[in-house]
Amino acid sequence: MQNSNYFGTREDKYKKNKKHRKLKVFILILVLLIGGGGAYAMRISGQIKSAANKIYKPADGKSVSTSIKNKKAFSILLLGVDTGAEGRVDKGNSDTMIVATVNPKKNQVKLVSIPRDTLAQLQGAESFNMQKINAAYNVGGSKMAMSTVEKMFDVPIDYYVTVNMGALSKIVDAVGGVDVEVPFDFAWNGSSFTKGKMHLNGTQALNYSRMRYDDPEGDYGRQKRQRQVITSMIKSAVSFKSLTNFESILNTLEDSVATNLSFDDMVSMQANYRSAAKSIKSDYLKGRDADVEGSSYQIPTNDEIQRVSDVLRTALGLKTTTIDNAETKQNDLNTNFTGLEYQQDFTVYSESVMNGGTSTDTATNDYSTDTTYSDQSSTTGNTWSTQESTSQWNNGY
Repeated sequence: MQNSNYFGTREDKYKKNKKHRKLKVFILILVLLIGGGGAYAMRISGQIKSAANKIYKPADGKSVSTSIKNKKAFSILLLGVDTGAEGRVDKGNSDTMIVATVNPKKNQVKLVSIPRDTLAQLQGAESFNMQKINAAYNVGGSKMAMSTVEKMFDVPIDYYVTVNMGALSKIVDAVGGVDVEVPFDFAWNGSSFTKGKMHLNGTQALNYSRMRYDDPEGDYGRQKRQRQVITSMIKSAVSFKSLTNFESILNTLEDSVATNLSFDDMVSMQANYRSAAKSIKSDYLKGRDADVEGSSYQIPTNDEIQRVSDVLRTALGLKTTTIDNAETKQNDLNTNFTGLEYQQDFTVYSESVMNGGTSTDTATNDYSTDTTYSDQSSTTGNTWSTQESTSQWNNGY
C-alpha cells in the first residue's frame, strides 16, 4: 500500500451521514440557450448581455474554442459545486459532473454522467496526484476539471459551466416545471414521490434530484434522476413554456454561474444549435466499488473507459482512439482486483511504478487530505483558504 497520507483518513461513514446534498444548477446555460430560452432572453433589452458578461470567466491557460463560432459539434463540462451549500465556506468539490455534447449535424445532445468518486489523475497538479475526480475542481478549479476529463477519455472539452447552489427551483418554475418518470415511491425533505409519471415544480424537482442513499442504485440512481430533470427542463424550454420569471432570476444567476461561453457564443448557440435539443440521449460511466487507503472509490474498467471515450468522440463526430493513461495503467497493475467483492482493496501505485519503475517507489501527493467530504474552511491539509473560496468566481473558476 502507499503512503497513508496519500488519500487522507476521513471515514466513509462521515459521507453517509451527509444525506442532504443538493443538486447544483449546472443546467442553466444549457437550458436557457440550447433549449430555446435563449431566444426569449435575447429579446430582453440588453439585460442578458450584461448578465453574460458578469458570468464570463475564461478557463485560464486553456485556448478559447472556436467550435460554436464555426457551427461545429462541441462539448461542455457541467460542474455542480458544493460551495455555499449547507453552510460550506471552503472552495468545494464538483459533486455533479456531466459531459454534454451538442452536434448540429446529428441534431442531438448527449449527456454523460461521471461519478464523483471516480479515481482519476488530476491534470496540472504540481506533482503526480490521483484522487476522486470531483477533487479536481477543489485543487485547480474549472481548468483542472476540464483537463482531467479530457485526459481520462481523450476527448476535447471546449467549454465549461460551473454553478454553485442557487436558484434551481426558480429556473424549474420559470420553464413551467418538469415531467419525470419516478422509479419508485419515496419521500425527501417534505416532498413525496409516487412511482410513475409526475409533473414537478421547482421545490419538488430539487428534492427529487437530491436523494441518494435511499436509492437502490445509490449515486447512479441519483445521476439518472438528475439527467431526467435536465432533459425535461431542456424540452420544456424548447416548447416555449412560460419564461416570464426570467428577468427576476438574472441577479441570482449572476452570482451562481461561471462559464467560458462568451455572449457571442450564447447568441450563436441560440441561433444555430436549438434543433439539437429535440433529441437528448443519456449515458454514464460505470465504476466498481473499491477501497483505496480507507476511502470508497469507483474504479471503471479499461473497457468502460474506452466505451465512454468512444461514445463521446463519436457524438462529436471524431474518430475513436485507444485509451492509454494513468487510469488504465493503474487497472493493469491491480491484477487481483475484480470489483466483485464489496469495497475490495485497490492500490494506487506511484508514477514511477506506473511507468515501469520498481515496487519500492512510493506515491506522493501535495494535497495530503482527501477533501472530497470536507465541510470545513480550515481542514488540515486543505490548501484553500476562506478568502480564496469566497472569491472563486473572480479567479476564473
